[in-house]
Amino acid sequence: MTGKTLINVDSLTMRFGGLTALDSLNMTVQEGEILGLLGPNGSGKTTFFNVLTGLYKASGGTITFNGENLIEKTPQEIYRKGVARTFQRSRLSLSLTVFDNIVIGDYQHMRHGLIFNMLRRNAFKSEYEAYVVKVKDLLNIFSPSLVGHLFEPVETFTMIDRRRIEVCRALMSQPRLLLLDEPSAGMTHDETAELMQDIMQVRGKLNNLSVVLIEHEMNVIERITDRCIVLNYGKKIAEGTYTEITRDPNVQTAYLGEDE
Repeated sequence: MTGKTLINVDSLTMRFGGLTALDSLNMTVQEGEILGLLGPNGSGKTTFFNVLTGLYKASGGTITFNGENLIEKTPQEIYRKGVARTFQRSRLSLSLTVFDNIVIGDYQHMRHGLIFNMLRRNAFKSEYEAYVVKVKDLLNIFSPSLVGHLFEPVETFTMIDRRRIEVCRALMSQPRLLLLDEPSAGMTHDETAELMQDIMQVRGKLNNLSVVLIEHEMNVIERITDRCIVLNYGKKIAEGTYTEITRDPNVQTAYLGEDE
């Protein structure tokens, strides 16, 4: 970690009618850290991701990213600022190839248009070849075995490889902040351990990349996070290292309930 604040969340509130999903949330994300975002189901974790990426418009408060307020920006603008994410449920196009699915993640830098592709064939070919190299380089961090299957449909791959492809797609735009929403969903413990090791390798090679991770596997949180924030009913109830938050009585009550 560099010690520099990348994200500053101030009094962030999100209401759906009479339901308050985020309640005056204050938090920060430091440059280069892996932050675990924890809490029981319905505590507001994914809602926070959706507000941060512009899918939901906040009812109040601010999210300052690298000194700029994101609240009024569109998802496309936020993406271009350097925020990328994955979803709990796979958003891959299963009939498309590994290459197609990953390269979509860098659409902001592509030279689009039928006229360009028809009239500037050499430029199109050069861009395509450059993307092949870029995708291979990214896949080599996660799973070198996937490089040899670049042009095979995603539907033929296992769940862990599909997750790797999703993370690679998010990283194609070279984001400064990567949001991972339960990346271990649908995987075995062994597969989860492999994927977390992959993420640690990426972090080692991309020193300034910040990661916010929603995850229910506590052994994963303990292993890879620098810091954790725990939400309950949209409020922050604890913050600190994994060891500190697991000893917090408020966290224990949120997960286990109170004795009558």
